[in-house]
Amino acid sequence: MLVNILAIVLAASVVHGIRLDGVLPAVAAGLLLGLVNAVVRPVLLILTLPITLVTLGLFLFVLNGVCLWLVSLVVKGFHVAGFWPAVLGALCVSVVSWVVTALVSDSGKFVVITRRKYF
Repeated sequence: MLVNILAIVLAASVVHGIRLDGVLPAVAAGLLLGLVNAVVRPVLLILTLPITLVTLGLFLFVLNGVCLWLVSLVVKGFHVAGFWPAVLGALCVSVVSWVVTALVSDSGKFVVITRRKYF
């Protein structure tokens, strides 16, 4: 959940059209986004499976944007101005979540990724 909060704060600072009015809306949006991703998104994935297959998975960006937009409708102080800011914000949230998940191992410790030279 902390990753979602940080990702939403970063998206609000990077993407023009996404605005946060304080720390409390960021925390509420992060918690609610985690809940929406756990409950609502799987249902939407199943309902939109045909169009996702036709677009070779690109519709998932739109679906993530819809989830972010739904969160902005519920949380006061978290505003998404339109379709493209929602999609770009969702992309930003996804990239941040992916990077943090790649750097933090299952035990909660940071992992140093090294490249070994084989002779």
